[in-house]
Formats: sequence, C-alpha cells, structure tokens
Amino acid sequence: MARRQRGTPVHGWLVLDKPEGPSSAQAVARARRALDARKAGHAGTLDPAATGLLAIAFGEATKTVAHVTEAEKRYRFTVRWGAETATDDAEGAVTARSASRPSEATIRAALPGFTGDILQVPPQVSAVKVEGRRAYALARSGEAPELAARPLHVARLELVALPDAGQAVFEMDCGKGGYVRAIARDLGRALGCLGHVAGLRRLRAGPFTLEGALGWAALEPENAAALRAALLPVEAGLGAMAELACSAEAASRLRHGNPAEVTPCGPLAFGAEAWVSHAGQPVAIGHYRGGQLHPSRVFVLD
Repeated sequence: MARRQRGTPVHGWLVLDKPEGPSSAQAVARARRALDARKAGHAGTLDPAATGLLAIAFGEATKTVAHVTEAEKRYRFTVRWGAETATDDAEGAVTARSASRPSEATIRAALPGFTGDILQVPPQVSAVKVEGRRAYALARSGEAPELAARPLHVARLELVALPDAGQAVFEMDCGKGGYVRAIARDLGRALGCLGHVAGLRRLRAGPFTLEGALGWAALEPENAAALRAALLPVEAGLGAMAELACSAEAASRLRHGNPAEVTPCGPLAFGAEAWVSHAGQPVAIGHYRGGQLHPSRVFVLD
C-alpha cells in the first residue's frame, strides 16, 4: 500500500528577504510549514549572518532550481580592513591583524584583478567537499583542509561606498560557486591590509530580485492564503530560457518522457535548451531538435 504523502500540493516560487540569524534550511522549513507544502527547497544558500534574497521553490518548481543556482547573482557586502578571520567573516576568530588601511585609489586599482575569469580558493568554513567530508566539518574538528582553487566568473565588482577608513562597501555580480568571503579575504591580502566580510546582502539571483520580496513575519500558517496568492509560477525559475508551445497530444507525449512536435516562438538553434507549455501550463524542459523537444524534465501539476 502506497504511503500517503504529508502536506498539500503547492507549486511555484516565493522570494524571501531573509533576515540575519536563520539558516537557509530553517527559512525553507518555515515557509513549508506556513503553506503546509509537500515539497520545498531553495536556490542557493545564504549564511545565517547574511541577509537578502532567498528564492524558495515548492513542488514542481523544485525541478527548475538548478537553473537558478547556475544563474548570475548580485551581492552587496561590506569589507572590514585590518583583520583576517578563521571564517573570513565577522563570526570567526581573528587569525592575523594589520595596521595598514587602503586608500580609495588603491582599492579601485586592485578591482580589475578580481573581475573576469578568476581562480578562487573557498573559505576553510564552507560546504566544499574534501574526500567526501564538508570543509566546515573538518575545520570545526580542528583540521585545516587544503582546498583547491576553483574557477569563478565575476562579471562586475564595484566599490560603492567608503563609510570610513576601516571599511568599504562593494557590489559584485558573479556566477555559480562564488564566495564573497573569499573575495574579501583575497582583496585584503592583495591590498596588504587584510580583510573580512562584515556584512552581506544578496540582491538578485537569476530572474529573482528583492522587489516585492516577503518578510520573515509573513511566513506564518495564518497567512497561507496570502502566501499562495504571492506564489510566482513554476516557470519563473527558467529565466530567459526560450518558451515553446505544443498541442494537447504533444503535451501528453512529453509528460511520458517522449519527444514531441513543438512550435518555437522565434528562431531557435538546433540542440538549444528550452521549455514547452500548453494551455498556460509548463509541460517539460528539454532540447530542441528539428521541430521536436526531447524532454529532460517533465512537470506534473495537480
């Protein structure tokens, strides 16, 4: 006998303006309870001390999470000069100090070295795996794992404010896998003054922005009706991916995992990834080949 699933079917996205304190997992659990949803996940972890955009996917929207995590993200962060910490943020113990403070001109001159395609060594306290174990678990057990440098594309890194000689505020647009804490650490080293993140806020993740984002207090069961009304559609997680249309017969074939005839809404290259809809509902994600979509993920909306 099949085991009954707990919760109700909920499909779509909520954009939360996460406050400082709760983890991303705690935020997802709170949103899931508020909606009594069967399934939920998030598109990119925010540290407990960080604030800002956390995109939470429910139900069939979880099948689009990878497209958001792969997308470019925007951060605003404050770097405090003069100290390096074990965690590369204000939560960790100070491991080295410097009396040097950089000038505005020196900071601006260093930024081009941190843009474009760079290599970045993740923080010791991070979720990177080392021989099957998370780096943060190794660090907290007293080990100091050697973490390999990883490629990162930084599309933009700008100095936006200098509150005082000991701090600088930056904005950064970067690809998947970027650690703001590592940027602060490496920038401090490059400037000879050391540094760590004193504040971090995510402003954008792929297609999602903070405009209209929900606050923490909204995630309560008594607000379930309003939360359902605030849900963005499943396809919101697909961003600028091309949309195709199909017939009812083709939709049935696609939902069973079979290629089917589709109609492009504009020019589309052979092999391009796209999603297809029928009667206003997403049907599948896949690759377009010679007038057909070959599905890789299918949506089953209640």
